Amino acid sequence: MKTNDHDISDESQHDSAAHDIKQSAQRELAAGVLKQAAQDLRRFRGATSKIEQEIYLDAHRWLTVNECSSPFSFLNVCQFLGLVPEQVREDLIGDASSGSFSYWIRRCGRAASRLRNSVTQLFLNDRYSDDEPGDMLFHNGPSAVGAFVHENVH
Repeated sequence: MKTNDHDISDESQHDSAAHDIKQSAQRELAAGVLKQAAQDLRRFRGATSKIEQEIYLDAHRWLTVNECSSPFSFLNVCQFLGLVPEQVREDLIGDASSGSFSYWIRRCGRAASRLRNSVTQLFLNDRYSDDEPGDMLFHNGPSAVGAFVHENVH
């Protein structure tokens, strides 16, 4: 039985789709591991029970150890997510050492910065487009600002 190019192409597309799904799942798992460590560092910073202290120490150890032997070690997670390990460490240790008010102030500052960047990009795109000035702001299509506000407010 002969295999034609169409069969090979279908198989190749199937393999590519399976690879994409696997990459997406690994990325979500890596992000989940990092998020859990951040929550554990914040939540159990001043823990008094032995179990909670151990959870905090496990998260802190995971964050500070420089090893790559485990697929989901801190360094591998950062590399997989395209993050700079030193910056993530600084952010997570800073978040854990400050109180919840400071944490939320920093988090709101980051959101405001992203909003400012989105608005700036919106105006830059408008300025250099072929449309009439202001058309991009008033058209009925989705905008980066609208998506940001909807995602973070509703």
